[in-house]
Amino acid sequence: MASADQRLSASEPSFWVVLGLSAVYLCLSGLFIVAPTTGASIFGIPAPGNLADAYLRAIGFRDAALALYLAGLACFSSRRAVGIVLGATVLIPVCDVALVLAVGTAAWWQIGLHALNGVCLIVMTTWVLR
Repeated sequence: MASADQRLSASEPSFWVVLGLSAVYLCLSGLFIVAPTTGASIFGIPAPGNLADAYLRAIGFRDAALALYLAGLACFSSRRAVGIVLGATVLIPVCDVALVLAVGTAAWWQIGLHALNGVCLIVMTTWVLR
């Protein structure tokens, strides 16, 4: 376990921002798991239903795991570990943008949500590692 001076502190705004991001990912994961068609419409991909819903739920499980990684790291690990995971996580929205562009059914705001997610992750990575 990291020493107290290396960990994010509950008195730091960045600690709460990381936990807030974790909560957002957890809510999104719930949406994809419980209502995959609605999740797909926000994500920017068509939701064909039936068996394909399992793939949409996989997105939800991915986001749930990410939320728990971030929350756990923010609470129990080092600032550096949180920053590394946030930085590596930028790959997810980059690939999501590529996916929805390749499918060609996404509206500008859906692509924008993924891009905004990537920008937020980059800003948060920089902030946590400062």
